[in-house]
Amino acid sequence: MESARSLLELFRPDSSRSDSKQFERGLEAYENGRYLEALRFWRLASRAGNPEADYRIGLLYARNEGVIGSIPDAVAWYERAALKGHLDAQFQLGLIYLNGVKATLGPNRPEMWRQSTAARLGDKAINLHDLVFPNGIGVAKDVDAAFLWMSVAAEAGKAEAQSILGNMYANGQGCVRDHAAALRWYQAAAEQKAASGEFALGDVYYQGRGVPVDFAQAAIWYHKAAEQGHVRAQVALAFMCLKGTGLPENVEEAARLFQSAAAHDDTIALYNIALLRLSGKGAVKDLDRAETALRKAARKDYLPAVQALAEFYALGTAAEPDLREAAYWYEKAAERGDTQAQFLTGRFYATGTGVPPSIRQAAKWFERAAEGGHATAAHNIAVFYLNGRGVARDVATAIKWFERASEGGISAAGVQLGRLYSAGNGVPRDQARAAEWLSKAADGGDADAKMAYAMFLIQDEPSAERLAQARALLADAAEAGHPSAAFQLGGLHMGRSGGAVDVPAAAQWFKRAAGAGHVEAQHTLALLYSDPKSGLKDPQAAAGWIVKAADGGNAAAQFKLAVMYCTGQGVEQDLAKGVTWYEAAARQGHTTAQYNLAVMLGRGQGRDADPAKAAEWFEAAAKQGMVEAQLAIGDALRAGDGVAQDRDQALHWYRQAAQQNNEGARRRLQAMGESVG
Repeated sequence: MESARSLLELFRPDSSRSDSKQFERGLEAYENGRYLEALRFWRLASRAGNPEADYRIGLLYARNEGVIGSIPDAVAWYERAALKGHLDAQFQLGLIYLNGVKATLGPNRPEMWRQSTAARLGDKAINLHDLVFPNGIGVAKDVDAAFLWMSVAAEAGKAEAQSILGNMYANGQGCVRDHAAALRWYQAAAEQKAASGEFALGDVYYQGRGVPVDFAQAAIWYHKAAEQGHVRAQVALAFMCLKGTGLPENVEEAARLFQSAAAHDDTIALYNIALLRLSGKGAVKDLDRAETALRKAARKDYLPAVQALAEFYALGTAAEPDLREAAYWYEKAAERGDTQAQFLTGRFYATGTGVPPSIRQAAKWFERAAEGGHATAAHNIAVFYLNGRGVARDVATAIKWFERASEGGISAAGVQLGRLYSAGNGVPRDQARAAEWLSKAADGGDADAKMAYAMFLIQDEPSAERLAQARALLADAAEAGHPSAAFQLGGLHMGRSGGAVDVPAAAQWFKRAAGAGHVEAQHTLALLYSDPKSGLKDPQAAAGWIVKAADGGNAAAQFKLAVMYCTGQGVEQDLAKGVTWYEAAARQGHTTAQYNLAVMLGRGQGRDADPAKAAEWFEAAAKQGMVEAQLAIGDALRAGDGVAQDRDQALHWYRQAAQQNNEGARRRLQAMGESVG
């Protein structure tokens, strides 16, 4: 403190004043916007020793008024004024050295001027640069110099300097950290009713910096600063009101303070008043104003606001969800490193939700989220690497991410690892490691994992012990509502994998799976109830399960149901329904259904005759190797029945059938004068 006082004595202004007239003429010119004229008069006043003129010239350089803006040149003039005891110049020097100033870009700024002259003059510009900017184009941060000048200004009574000097003592900038000294300077500023000092005292008592924590005292000082419009004090006091810290809980007062600070575009205040308006707590519920506040804060890159705005649009808080806006803001949050947002952005790109679909972008964001520890994202990027989607196929990397996902509790990742090692897919086949991963996944209790482990255990003629273990796993999964596990358990009771045959028990498990919509189980039940050897023959039940399986899209069941309607077996004969079900099965690639449909369309059975459609279905079945269909499409092409007559194509199909030793095809070829070889 003594050193600061001695400096103060050194920098006291000289009582003499000369050429104040020149200074006043410069001031008049400045106030009328004639900056160069002001500069000339102030230079004259400066030569006569006027520190205010020095300070004003520094401001011209700082503000880019009448001269090329240059903070280093401003510093040179501030120092002349400061050494003569000019208080504001001393304070400005403290601020500049505290923060440092980089070379600035922009119109009429030093760096842009240097770049343009260098482009025009090359090496010759160097001397010109030194001549125009002898003080350089930036100011290095210098906390020691900052501390010196801030101390001088503070000792001279400048309240803002006292607050900042308190901060420097509190943080140990340019000095040894000293909370007691910081407190004294904050108090000095507060005694002058400086809001910055009052706010700082609030922080001191709230955080207990050099004094016992005292929330009530903190609230008093925050309140004093807040009444003067200090934005950070308003925010701090708002949180205390919101949480009831140091004073009674008062959500309405918190909302008022947040709104006051938000009017100055404070990001934290904007975010918090938005939350209160969204919930209607302490303020009238107003989704439009809440959205506006969130957008303002989000545009300032405040991550909580970005996250909240993304969720606002994703959930459709105010109206229908706006997934384009949601995707935009989630990606903003993702770019800021928010792991969940990175995962959601990956999902948006993977599904084309709110953004154009892009597997590469999806892979990029899933991997970033995975690197941040997101287990589901790790599983997703592992699948991408395994299949080569959005990234080059890399099984080793896929395994790394599957392992991370498994460690994060994703049982599906353990299942994938088990299958990879079991099949030797991109890695050496290793049944022991496969069993280890599948067992670990199953131990987690997931039904899919239990089924996967069970299927692993029953492969390759399992031992009685493995078979029993598999049955227990499948039973657990089935009891947990897993239809496929119930179906597989039914298969084991039918003697699959060497187990004892127990048809009634199998039927019960098939029923459980079928009742849950398992189509293959429904079809299996239909076959069981149709088979006299099963001991469960029940034509009515068989028909019922066939209908369910057919409705569920099972092609074999659709074909069987078509046959039943065409023949009247178990149902009332109905050729139209028969054609419909043949067509359903045919569209799924059922060869015999394609052929039967073509026959019925050709004959006009159950539907108006349509030779062209008949020819299409004959050709579809022929392409799957059905001899009868190959003969039929050959005959149609030969005769021009439903298709354009085409002898060469007819010969092609006859030859296809002849290669399967079909005598009818051989005879047709001979009749057309073609060799049969």
